[in-house]
Amino acid sequence: MSVHVEGTVPKHSKSFPVWFRVNLACIYSESNNIPLHFIPTFIYNHIGLNTLHGTRWGWEEKHKMVLRENERFEVIFIVHKDQYEVLVNRKPFCTYRHRIPPQRVQDINVDGNLQLHSLIVMGGPTQGNMPVPYICDIPGGLKANRTITVRGSIPKNAKRFEIKFMAGQDIALSISPHLEKRTMVCNSFLNGNWEPEERNLLFNIFQPGKYFELSIHCDNHKFKIYANSQPFFSYAHRYVPIENIKTIKITGNVTLSYITY
Repeated sequence: MSVHVEGTVPKHSKSFPVWFRVNLACIYSESNNIPLHFIPTFIYNHIGLNTLHGTRWGWEEKHKMVLRENERFEVIFIVHKDQYEVLVNRKPFCTYRHRIPPQRVQDINVDGNLQLHSLIVMGGPTQGNMPVPYICDIPGGLKANRTITVRGSIPKNAKRFEIKFMAGQDIALSISPHLEKRTMVCNSFLNGNWEPEERNLLFNIFQPGKYFELSIHCDNHKFKIYANSQPFFSYAHRYVPIENIKTIKITGNVTLSYITY
């Protein structure tokens, strides 16, 4: 499982120092237990991680401050068997060995001086290890002003994967990162034939062992694709009406963690 926290840290002053914290805490009956306490403190220019067990705090692990004031950030906590893996802005930051079993975490709370944009828990028995090939009907079909978001990671030695938006046997849009060639190939398969390809250079979004997020936004004229929240490319509709695009299919060398419609 993983916990994704996105927010923005305000500018601080000497009389109003900036800090915030993320607690992965136990249930109410164990309210004095916090398996993971993550607290960036800007006045001391470090990020601390610790565990509260009963009434006692353990030894605090301190790391260099990598967040910046007035800038948006994302912190990801990935739960492994022996430790938490922490990523900051999709880059490895640190690991933190379990001092309390993570199975006892029942509550996640964020407070302090920050603007919280989102708090998402991914994985678990119903979402983790999503099967590939992944085939699913788009609820209600594709519509203008609808966005579909795909999050996942790239396995080592991966070569290629493909995201297809389909209307029956037609493929309205195929997004296919060619990882070895570092190119993105987009195309449509209509009436039994492939159309002319559109190729786009990648900017280091798809790398082995790295997380990615693709958001595909549909309007009346084109698809707009965003990579890690940044504009990536657009693709004019070759298949209409778009309401007939009712299936998404994902195949190839990719690990899926989250898809939202």
